[in-house]
Amino acid sequence: MSVLTEQVVPVIDPDLPTPKQRRRPRHVKGTRPGWFIYACLGVVLLGSIFPFYWSLLIGSGDSYTIRDPNMSWIPGGNFFANAAKVVNDPAVNFWVALWNSIVSSALIALSVVFFSTLAGWAFAKLKFRGSSWLLVFVIATMAVPTQLGVVPLYILFSDLGWTGQLGAIIVPALVSAFGVFWMTQYLRQAVPDELIEAARVDGASSFRTFLTVGLPAARPAAAMLALFTFVSAWNNFFWPFIVLDRQNPTLPVALSLLQSNFFIDYSIVLAGVLLATIPLLILFVFAGKQLVSGIMQGAVKG
Repeated sequence: MSVLTEQVVPVIDPDLPTPKQRRRPRHVKGTRPGWFIYACLGVVLLGSIFPFYWSLLIGSGDSYTIRDPNMSWIPGGNFFANAAKVVNDPAVNFWVALWNSIVSSALIALSVVFFSTLAGWAFAKLKFRGSSWLLVFVIATMAVPTQLGVVPLYILFSDLGWTGQLGAIIVPALVSAFGVFWMTQYLRQAVPDELIEAARVDGASSFRTFLTVGLPAARPAAAMLALFTFVSAWNNFFWPFIVLDRQNPTLPVALSLLQSNFFIDYSIVLAGVLLATIPLLILFVFAGKQLVSGIMQGAVKG
């Protein structure tokens, strides 16, 4: 008895790509930015650089540079002399103001990152009654203008005897509603619930889970929050101008004293502005990698 066998011949669809074609990357049309995108970016870049160049242009001149109708657009050679006048002015207390700005901005940034990450972890991953309404209330506080709380806040610190001290500008800024909202939204998507359950199975407490799971996962968003908070605290003028005095100012308050005379020498003022901007530029140079990493990871998570 003979057994008939059939040989199965695979049918190849001619429309399917061959293995060689699969390995070859295809150029996706439209992924490379065109000249219009580069032109827009160039305009934005020039608009961002121009205030610094203008400050350098006026700060490197003399008191008549800004009033000269035929002013040269090439920086002069008086910047270091003007900067020395700012640093050595006894009414400004430049080094005291610089130290106060560094200490207050760093402490505020660290505090906002820690407490905002802790609160964001609770809102994002802990289940408790009324969490959603409490988060809405925290976000709603951002709609309240800061100026409305200045008078009662000043009365409070005056009764405590803190007026003129650095703690009066640090304590009110230890946590921010924006920071809580930012970290809540990030941690909801960055940390899977299975990872938290695994940590609980291993016997970790809630706070230990936050330290070992939540903080490492929140590092990119925390770096961005720390950077933005530091810059905001560094440039804050309104509340420090009210609660601090001339003997213990921050940099924005100290630089405002350069304009308190009858005649304002803008070359000295803008030289001081550039001196106050240099630490921020150094910070952005060292923290730029973390900033880009936080933006990219936030985009991928979202």
